[in-house]
Amino acid sequence: MTSADFDFDRVEVRDVSRHYGRRRALAHVTMDLDAGQLVGLFGPNGAGKSTLLSILSTLMQPTRGAVTYGGQPPRALAERLRGRIGVLGHDLFLYGDLTARENLEFFGRLYGLTEVAGTARAALAAARLEDRANDRVSSFSRGMRQRLALERAVLHRPRLVLLDEPFTGLDDASSVALAGRLTSIRAAGAIVVMATHDFDSAEGIVTHAWHLSDGRAAPMRDSGGTLRERYRAATREARA
Repeated sequence: MTSADFDFDRVEVRDVSRHYGRRRALAHVTMDLDAGQLVGLFGPNGAGKSTLLSILSTLMQPTRGAVTYGGQPPRALAERLRGRIGVLGHDLFLYGDLTARENLEFFGRLYGLTEVAGTARAALAAARLEDRANDRVSSFSRGMRQRLALERAVLHRPRLVLLDEPFTGLDDASSVALAGRLTSIRAAGAIVVMATHDFDSAEGIVTHAWHLSDGRAAPMRDSGGTLRERYRAATREARA
């Protein structure tokens, strides 16, 4: 069975903890992630957001607890599971000496796609970079590189899309464009999980918000306020 033959519509995190020696990065985290959700992870630096994303990506193993994908553990799925995951982290994994088109076609071949040229054209259109397709990425602005990197991460139509601070360094126009693209990816049935400090950019696109503090995670109450207000209320509750 290849990654194209495997799919899932739920990720279950059960009592997951992660320790680095004596330091606790995550403590007893339990959550359900479903297709069509855009889940926001909010918390201060060191709260455990990036660690949770690493565990969800299968690049890191929990010290305790388990994560299942469609009810199956990652060890049983191996490369079939990784073929259904897309990751956009701080490193954009783009080659500056290659053009935008060449970057996408290169990664398309790595993903084992058959219609590489057509997929790259569609990705360039989604990133609104058709007119820069043949320009080297080294000449791109931060926002253009970020949009291209997102398309690189979802070329293979992953079910689970993981993003670590995707709005960092973007101007308002680029943030709006990125938010719109994330919404369309979620609406197409992906599970999108995003760690971010940018409440303004996340406002209106996040369907489920979680507060992380000292490695613990809790859903933020939908009190009708803004994300920033809900986060402040969750922080007060965590300290009480």
